[in-house]
Amino acid sequence: MQKSPMTAQGLKRLEDELRQLKSEERPAVIRAIAEARSHGDLSENAEYHAARERQSFIEGRVLELESLISTAEVIDPTTLSGNRIQFGATVELVDEETDKESTYQIVGAHEADIKQHRISISSPLAKALIGKEIGDSVSVPAPGGDRTYEVLKVIYK
Repeated sequence: MQKSPMTAQGLKRLEDELRQLKSEERPAVIRAIAEARSHGDLSENAEYHAARERQSFIEGRVLELESLISTAEVIDPTTLSGNRIQFGATVELVDEETDKESTYQIVGAHEADIKQHRISISSPLAKALIGKEIGDSVSVPAPGGDRTYEVLKVIYK
């Protein structure tokens, strides 16, 4: 089985979600199914069908999370250092066309969240950044044409 690189925080988020699904969501949906069954004819019972659909989603997500957790390879960015960008790095960039600065952390695919400035190791931007150093320029294909960024800072925290 292939290991999935992940930060400790990413693994904790997955473990918390799994715990919540097993301890709260699963029992709640079982109660909802029992309640819907008590209303009689199941063939036309929308509550029952909705609860079964929710149960199916929860069970699928539990299996997915268990698989992700079992194959996680935790990489601690605080043990890394240097100017070369690698997994776990927080990178400050400047768009060479607009001079807009942005900061991203390169994380595992299952912990990426662009709103939190965490990008997947498999994203085009992360792929372009890996191995680069402060002062390097990287070109990244984008829907509106290639974007070019300069690496301003590399932080391992």
